[in-house]
Amino acid sequence: MQPFAPLFRNAHLATLAGNFWPRPLDEARFPTRRTLYRTAPDVGIAVEENRPQGEARGEVLLLHGLEGSSRSGYLISLAQRLLEAGFAVHRMNLRGCGLSEPYSPTLYHSGLTEDARSILAEWRQSGRGPRFLAGFSLGGNVVLKLAGEMGADAAELVEGICAVSAPIDLHACVRRIDAPSNWIYHQKFVRSLRRRYRRRHKMDPQRFPDCGIEKVRTIFEFDDLVTAPFFGFGDAPNYYATQSSLRFIPGIRVPALLVQAEDDPMIPFELYRRGEVGSNPSVRLLAVPHGGHLGFLARGRRRFWLDEVLCQWFEALRNKVPFAGVFAQG
Repeated sequence: MQPFAPLFRNAHLATLAGNFWPRPLDEARFPTRRTLYRTAPDVGIAVEENRPQGEARGEVLLLHGLEGSSRSGYLISLAQRLLEAGFAVHRMNLRGCGLSEPYSPTLYHSGLTEDARSILAEWRQSGRGPRFLAGFSLGGNVVLKLAGEMGADAAELVEGICAVSAPIDLHACVRRIDAPSNWIYHQKFVRSLRRRYRRRHKMDPQRFPDCGIEKVRTIFEFDDLVTAPFFGFGDAPNYYATQSSLRFIPGIRVPALLVQAEDDPMIPFELYRRGEVGSNPSVRLLAVPHGGHLGFLARGRRRFWLDEVLCQWFEALRNKVPFAGVFAQG
């Protein structure tokens, strides 16, 4: 695996550049098809799917982060790389996000695993495989929680998983995002969450009442006022405590790759030094000093280092050979 030579050593520059860097998808070679999966009686999940030319070498389901969608840049560039390697790629929109919004009259949260599990189970039943799962930021927490709560049974659904820049302790990460140095990200998230709730209120004011959303100024306040009560968690601290993937990581029994930058401005790296991560032989941590949050832009011709890493990881899983990565364990 090529060592990571960061294009930016400043964590905020890496994060912002990673968000805005152009990431084209060659739809002339790999046309996009939209598929709607019914994962619950009143829930439709829209997935943008691209297939390689010829028979696919595997099926990869990708989950985006907080207030993202199937059009998030990190999903687009990874899709391009995986398609070039012969994998079919499925970019899922979480409940109420992106293309799923008209079909899922509900909200989403950081530990909602049912939808991804339902899609993977449908593929298994129809004989599509081998199957792989990757999540980014909030989606990474979902992926790790799914694998952990299923334990050994997860092997029936996936060959392995990957989580990138995952907030494995939700409360610690919400506190970190609220730091003054993270104002630009924090304001973006809060404004987007408020807008989403206002749209829901207009569609269904009984289910989504006027609860004072305009007064919300932090992610914690949103989760305490909206997310936790809506899903029956009570309050934000209980939501964070029960849905953080850190408590599920010891139960993971399929190969799991965690990719994390030590300078991630939104996720304290000390979380990845916890025993829950380092003591599970199924879990491998690939940590790099720089990269920001979902940044990982590299110097040189291969700009998207992360895409190369994940492609090699899925290749190794598919071929059942060791992954040639350099790992940090705590």
